[in-house]
Amino acid sequence: MNWEQFAVKVMSISKIGLKFSKDEYALENYEELQKLSREMLNTLPIEPVSKNYYERDLYPTPNVSVRVLLFDDQGRLLLVKEKSEAKWAVPGGWCDVFESPKENAVREVKQEAGFDVEIDRLVGVFQREKYKDYPTLVSEYVHYFTGRIINGTARHNHETTDVAFFDVDDLPELSKKTTKTEIGRALHVALHGGDVACD
Repeated sequence: MNWEQFAVKVMSISKIGLKFSKDEYALENYEELQKLSREMLNTLPIEPVSKNYYERDLYPTPNVSVRVLLFDDQGRLLLVKEKSEAKWAVPGGWCDVFESPKENAVREVKQEAGFDVEIDRLVGVFQREKYKDYPTLVSEYVHYFTGRIINGTARHNHETTDVAFFDVDDLPELSKKTTKTEIGRALHVALHGGDVACD
């Protein structure tokens, strides 16, 4: 990562913090990070940045997210219980800037479920709005990976309230972040091989 990317990465973290934090002290700190990253960018030999980079007029593109299929010794699928909905999902989330899909996948599993993992392969890429059964204005591409747990213990974080393994034929009620159709298509490739499922 070069200095320009580092500064934009800090700016992206400040943007996320300002969007989701409710703590007044944290909001002040995120505003300071935004200011410092902008000042840093303006010392580099690139186009001047007058505001937050993510307020600029950029070409609209879909959001990108990742999900990771992980299994225990009995072939059960790892799911996390989402705090926001009290329903279950495959571990994963939005991709951060200047990180590969694989790096994001490893980080999301660690954050949401407590496990260190190695990613094995890509098994699916889906346009998520095709699978949602509710209205949405968010265009999203999700990448499903398989992986192996190499260390750690089950542990939830501020986004999740539980971590558990389930029989693939008897999944609990799923959150809006994943659907049975998506999981089913990705599972088919994971368990039976073949080309990456894609639409």
